[in-house]
Order: sequence, then C-alpha cells, then structure tokens
Amino acid sequence: MLEVARADAGSVVELTRGLVAIPSRGGVDPYPAIVFFLTDWLARRGLVSTTLLDGGGNAVAVVCDVVGSQPGPRYVLDACLDTAPFGDEGRWTHPPASAIVEDGWLHGRGSADSKAGVAIFCHVAARLAARRDRLHGTLTLLFDLDEHTGGFGGAKAYFAGRAAPAGVLIGYPGPDHLVIGGRGVHRLRIQVYGVASHSGGRSSTPNAIVKAAEVIRSLAALDAAGGKITVTAVDGGSGFSVTPDRCMVSVDVRTIGDFDAVAAATLIRGAVAAVDPRWPGTPATTIEHVLTWPAYELAADSPLRRAMLAAAGTFGLAVTPKVAGPSNIGNYLAGLGIPATAGFGVTYEGLHGTDERILISSIPPVQATYHAAVLSLLSPAG
Repeated sequence: MLEVARADAGSVVELTRGLVAIPSRGGVDPYPAIVFFLTDWLARRGLVSTTLLDGGGNAVAVVCDVVGSQPGPRYVLDACLDTAPFGDEGRWTHPPASAIVEDGWLHGRGSADSKAGVAIFCHVAARLAARRDRLHGTLTLLFDLDEHTGGFGGAKAYFAGRAAPAGVLIGYPGPDHLVIGGRGVHRLRIQVYGVASHSGGRSSTPNAIVKAAEVIRSLAALDAAGGKITVTAVDGGSGFSVTPDRCMVSVDVRTIGDFDAVAAATLIRGAVAAVDPRWPGTPATTIEHVLTWPAYELAADSPLRRAMLAAAGTFGLAVTPKVAGPSNIGNYLAGLGIPATAGFGVTYEGLHGTDERILISSIPPVQATYHAAVLSLLSPAG
C-alpha cells in the first residue's frame, strides 16, 4: 500500500494544489467553485457525490459513498473543505492561495487544515472503489464546508436523522499522534448591566464595562481544576457620549475529568454572583448557555484506535495515542454516541497562521495508513 500511495503522490499534490488555489475561507468565500472542482474530480474517477445544502440552499458538505460488494458497517473519512482566514496577506512569503511548491513544501491556506486530508481521502476512496469486492460495508467521504465557522453545518446535516456509522476518522494534520479524544467545551455569554447616562454629566452612573472588568478579574482568578476558563470577547458601549448600561463577555471553558460542564457552570455562577452585590442599583448579571460538548476518549480496544495504530506501525510510523487539548468535531460526534479519531495527517507548519504549508514527503505514509486501516475495518473480521 505504501508503493500505491507513492504512485498516487503526484496526483495527491495536484489535487491539493487545486483545492488550495480556490479560496474557501469559512463564512467569507462562496463555495460553488471548490464544490464543482472537487465533485468533478470525483466524477472523472467514477465516484458519485452529493452536495448537502442548508435551509438557505447553501452548500455545507460534499458526500461520496464507496459501497462494498458485501454488507457491513459504514465508516466515514471526514475532512473540512473550508479554511481559516488569511490574516495579514502582506506577511506571507507566498500568497495564501498560490499553492506554490518550494523546497519540498506545498504552501497555502488550507494546505494543512485540511485540503491535503481531503485529497488523500479522495485517493483512498478511488483505490478502494476499484476493489469493491474486498469491502464488507461502506466507506463514506464527508467534506464539511462549515467547520471553521464553528457551525459544523456539514457534519450536522449529514449525521442528523441518519443511522450512526460505526466510526469516523477525521483527517486533521500531524503525523506524530493519533488523536483519540479531546477536552470538552462549555461556552457562555455573560451579560453585565450598568446604568446609562451622559458621559459628560456632573454625576456618574454605574458603568457596565467597568463592572464587566470586575467580573473578568473574578473569572481569571478561578481554579479550573485541570480545565481552562478563557474570556474570549468583550462587547459593550457605543461611541463616546454614553456611559454604557450593558456589556457582553464571551467565555470559553475547556472541561476534563470531574471539571465538567456542570462544575464549570457552578463555579462561574458563584464568581458572577459575588460581584453583583458590590454594584447596587444595577440589574443582576445574567448568563446565557451557548454550547456544550462532552470530553471524550476512545477506549484502548476501540476498533478505530486499534486499526489506525496497527496500520501506522506497519509503515514504520511511531504514532502514539493522544487526548487533544483543543476540543474538536470528535467531541460533537461523541455527544451523538459516534466514536471518532480526530487527528492524524501530514507534517505541517503555520496552521491557521502565516505561511501555512505541508511537507510533501509526508503524504504517502499517511495515505497508506488510512488505506490499510479502512481495509481492516471493512474486512469480514473488522
């Protein structure tokens, strides 16, 4: 399989370059061009795909099935087609959509996260489609166009109202670890209130932003017991002439172990409640729940975990299982009862930053690992 992957390497690079050359920043760029480019590539190899749409008729994912000759489980190869923003384009060595190959590296936004993963998965599917007689079950490609917005519209559209697959392999980059879990996430918006008045008046009224600063200091002093509490946004006031009567504070909490969403919410409510009495005459601070995903970790005997680690070892890769610090789409899937790995892929630099790029020589062993793992999972004994 490694020789097969080496034979495919040039084609994987060209497909990755084609995808990188089409900007697909989440929530910024239109997606029809990249959807057509990818679905045309699949169709020319006899792979029929479907484009999933949201309620407004916008593309949120590309899906393609490779159905084996014998019945069996469904496994999903998942990677995102949308990307992070470009940032300051003037700081890039090469333009973000240039897809330039230089000194063994392929440059461009999305090359690592996760257009190389898309290209690798497409080639795995094409290889398996040519040998459907070896498959007991179905391989599904799922390429989300709503991942970097945080909406995960493609994944939600695919998994909603559908029988759960046996597992999902997510192609985030990085060759050293197989991500088999992630800390949970609990997100809140805290509305802090003051009393509006003219900022130039002789008397002052309670300032919601100043009160919010006290709330933020209280949150920063909390002990998250191995988790993490981060204030990620503050929004309040308008112009210069009004003392603000409202300020919104966004809070991202990463949970783990006993410090779960309930413990985090209790801790934060206590810190907020301690501030209100020091601000008489202001409405009580309110807390709005935005999102909760549980922490998760695949068991040691998980078929996904065993298949990927065994395949990587076959090709001489020293890959170790890891629970990721950042939460990921695997947490969302865990909430649906669907096991998932959430990272193993190409060598990269500059992820979400300036000069994002991938090491081309890392492509074949990654493709061979996924190819062997999927064959094992869709074998009669899998």
